[in-house]
Amino acid sequence: MAETLRLWIDRLATPIGELIVVADDDGKLRAVDWTEHEGRMKGLLDRFCGKARYTLTPARDPHGVTSAMRRYFKGNIAVLHDLPVATNGTAFQTSIWRALRRIEDGTTISYADLATRIGKPRAVRAAGLANGQNPVSIVVPCHRVIGSNGSLTGYGGGLGRKQWLLAHEGVRL
Repeated sequence: MAETLRLWIDRLATPIGELIVVADDDGKLRAVDWTEHEGRMKGLLDRFCGKARYTLTPARDPHGVTSAMRRYFKGNIAVLHDLPVATNGTAFQTSIWRALRRIEDGTTISYADLATRIGKPRAVRAAGLANGQNPVSIVVPCHRVIGSNGSLTGYGGGLGRKQWLLAHEGVRL
């Protein structure tokens, strides 16, 4: 029988709502999402960690990840670069998530650009789906992906938050 993964959960008040951060014993982020989407977050954890194969234990600032997220919301955008993440998606999903982390601060790319960056320019829709399955939002900056025409499109936390995050990072829309 597989060992149960112990995860630590904390909550952080931000200017755009309460944020949930989940880290493992090694200090790697496993999930970041908004409180009203906690069910979706747990669904992603079930999919990527295995249903009933992890525990969520409340903790204050596990491994400093909550403090790092607080610094991000206070304007230190670069703090995201140093946060380790652990995601268990498919090979395609993890390639998309790695590409998201390489989007420069203060910039955006289109879904077509994202697909091209992983060497699969025809997989635009699949790239969008993988982007939407990202369990570590903000840190794996799925909000930096916009429509080819420059429009704001889908963000699990809502378009208002996406717009705020992009403005916070210096993106001019």
